[in-house]
Amino acid sequence: MRHLRAIRNVQLGIKTLILHKLRSLLTVLGVVFGVGSVIAMLSIGEGASHEAMQQLEKLGNKNILLMAAKPTEDESATVQEGFVSVYGLLYEDDVRIRQSIPSVVRTVPVKEIRKNGRLGERSLELRIVGTTPEWFGLVQRNVLAGRVLNQRDFDQHSAVCVLTEHGARRLLATGHTVGQAVRIGEHHYEVIGIVQSEQVVGSIRTPDLNVDAYIPISVARERYGDIIIHSAVGSFLRERVELHQILVQVDTVENVEPTAQAIEALLKRFHKRQDYRINVPLALLRQTEATKRRFNIVLGSIAGISLLVGGIGIMNIMLASVTERTREIGIRRAIGAKRRQIVMQFLIETVVLTTVGGLIGIGIGVMIPWAITHFAGMPTVVPLYSIILSMGISVSVGIIFGLYPAIRAARLDPITALRHE
Repeated sequence: MRHLRAIRNVQLGIKTLILHKLRSLLTVLGVVFGVGSVIAMLSIGEGASHEAMQQLEKLGNKNILLMAAKPTEDESATVQEGFVSVYGLLYEDDVRIRQSIPSVVRTVPVKEIRKNGRLGERSLELRIVGTTPEWFGLVQRNVLAGRVLNQRDFDQHSAVCVLTEHGARRLLATGHTVGQAVRIGEHHYEVIGIVQSEQVVGSIRTPDLNVDAYIPISVARERYGDIIIHSAVGSFLRERVELHQILVQVDTVENVEPTAQAIEALLKRFHKRQDYRINVPLALLRQTEATKRRFNIVLGSIAGISLLVGGIGIMNIMLASVTERTREIGIRRAIGAKRRQIVMQFLIETVVLTTVGGLIGIGIGVMIPWAITHFAGMPTVVPLYSIILSMGISVSVGIIFGLYPAIRAARLDPITALRHE
């Protein structure tokens, strides 16, 4: 019996709302935009943080990145040795870190040189990355063709290289990929493989670029040495940098930050100036997660204000509806309707309004991120909790802001209500 009464009340509420289509539509718009904005804003924030976290996770939560950093002249950190600027990481740093810190599993030294790559009439400026075969164990990228460097290439000082997909497309567009001979600078290298690379996302610095050519570090030391010459119009600069990067892998996640502190203390003992940077992806990941939480709270609060405004609009309309339907309320009370039935009638109407508005808002909230991803190329992720949260808030708004008008309608004196014109 109660179920039938509840169904009848819902049908009556829907019928009443349909009688005033335009007013009901205008009333529900506040909830529609509120719910849609909650989902859209949280989706945009989730997409941005998800992309950043993907990049950080690819760097490895057990890895530490040491990078050479040229000190600024304001810090009086640049040392001149016969017009040669000396800074950066040392080969000895790699050995010290590997041998002195027990939690270090392996280290990968990296040497960088900028040279022009050429094949026939096609050319492209490449970043030569002299490294060891273990690079591809720490910086995991998909192998698209051929193979990566191995220990034999390193031991035999083989003139071979692994190109990134971008460089391979630019240089080897019309030729064979693996086995092709490419001239990089003054030297020729055999292409033994092609890997997919990652680019910088926001402020996150990945150790690889999309124009890399990986060669054994033994070959890089033989052919290019440690002095890099930069020449431009009116300027000539020579820099001596032994290593540009050292990638460090730690045994456990718990030891990452203590190991980073130990490495920093070790480097400070042998570097008189701050000519290096230490990046810890795990710390960046935690910082990104904290930023994501704050970002979602701010966006959710802004969208929540929209729902609040929509709720106030619903209350306003329902109060006006109570005034308009005073005589109807009096008739229902006169024929035996109880106060709780009047309350339920008006509550059902407001909940129906907000539920319909919530469902439409969910549709709009899902479409907006899709449109942003499709047309602007910005990654978005629609989290399930945003849909549940926004729908729950929508129904709650209907109950909270419909309660006062419903109670006010139930408290009307039947005799006074019947006399109302």
